[in-house]
This record gives sequence, structure tokens and C-alpha cells, in this order.
Amino acid sequence: MKYTFSEAYKSKKKQVVNCIDNFQTEGQILGNANRNVIKLFDIEGVTLNIKSFKIPNLINQFVYKYFRKSKAQRSFEYAEKLQELGFGTPDPIAFFEFPSSALFKKSFYVSKHLHTDYTYRDLTHNFDIPNHEEILRAFTRFTFQLHEKEVLFLDHSPGNTLIEITGNNYQFYLVDLNRMEFKPLSFEERIKNFKRLTVHRSMVEIMSDEYAKCIGGDYQKIVDLMWSETQKFQEKFHNKRKFKKKIKFWKK
Repeated sequence: MKYTFSEAYKSKKKQVVNCIDNFQTEGQILGNANRNVIKLFDIEGVTLNIKSFKIPNLINQFVYKYFRKSKAQRSFEYAEKLQELGFGTPDPIAFFEFPSSALFKKSFYVSKHLHTDYTYRDLTHNFDIPNHEEILRAFTRFTFQLHEKEVLFLDHSPGNTLIEITGNNYQFYLVDLNRMEFKPLSFEERIKNFKRLTVHRSMVEIMSDEYAKCIGGDYQKIVDLMWSETQKFQEKFHNKRKFKKKIKFWKK
């Protein structure tokens, strides 16, 4: 077993290691656990969010062992990087890896669990949320700031932004961090980064309007590109789902 702890949580090392050792039998499962499994553990007034990554396929077991950082390590390091840049993400606590002598096997990412008011997904399902448009515009400004500080969140999708509301202030926290790039972004890369977020044209129009204000760009150019990329993503997504259903059917 290999592990790394953040300085702020080294004092809880023994308790966290105990949670990892008992991950299979203890803890409260969060979500559907289709691929990766997330469990919550309470230790000394802190709720741990422990993500157990699925053992990768044979090729990636080799790649992660010798050439590439694991998803757990990337999640931990990207969380530290985001916080250094002033962006919200649950506190990174530790990551664990369990390689064999020749291959990479299981890994875990441990962060502090946050209890927030909404996720971005709630905005796509419930247009009656108070100050819906105001929150959406604040989220767009948050995304603009990510881009300005050269952060490209590749999994910028509805479930991966938590929203905390305090009065008229909105705080956003990114989760599921293992796919990020840090580099200067072109105009096209910035706008394409919105493509996973909603199927609603009205939301795309609001985000385009706010982003145009932030960047000092042409609204029509931005909304045309954002909506086009959204439609392309949705078409690709649904075609992939249809293909998977056909595969399952023929396997029966």
C-alpha cells in the first residue's frame, strides 16, 4: 500500500487508514456505485468522502504502474492545485494506491465531504429554484475565472459542480477531478467546455450572454458555437447509449 496525505490532515492518518482497511464492510454508500464506489465515513467530527476507483483494464494497469499517474493521485493533486488558485473543491485529504509487483490495481481518493444546497444538475431539472438565472450567471462567471487561470475541467458536467448558497453569495465546488488540463485556452476551447452542461437552449443562451460580458465577446458568435457543440455532444451521447443497448441485446 502506498499513500500520501495533505499536511492539514496528517493528524488523522491512523483513522483514515482504518477506513481504507475496512472499506468493503463499513461506511455509507453514496450514489449508485455503477463503476466507482463512493462511501462516507465519520471520524472525529469530519465526514470523509472516499472514492474507490475500479481496477483498470489490463493495459491501463500497466500504464498506471509505469507511465501515468493514477486517477486517485491526479484527483488529489488537482484538488490541491485548484485550492492554490483560489477555487472551491472539497479539501483533499489523501490518496492510496495498491499496486502489485508488476501491475497497478486498486486506488482510493479521500476528501472532506461537503453538504451543499444544490448541484448544477438541479439547475437543469428545476427551473423554480429561487434566483435560478442569477445562480446560472454566477456559475458562468466561475467558469470564466477557471479559464482565465488556465484551468480546463474536462469533466465539466452537471453532477460535478456543487453549489453552496449563503445569502446572495454563491460558492461553487468542483468534484470528480481526475481529468483536468492546465494551459492557456483558445476561444473555441473555452466555449466547448460548456457542451456537457445542459440540453436546454434557454440555459445556453443565459450562459452565452454572461460569458460574452465576461470576455468582451460577441454574444451571437458565442451562443451559436455553444449550442452547436451542445447538440453535437448530445447526439454523440445518445448514439453511444443506443449502441450499448444493442450490444446488450445481442449478448442475451
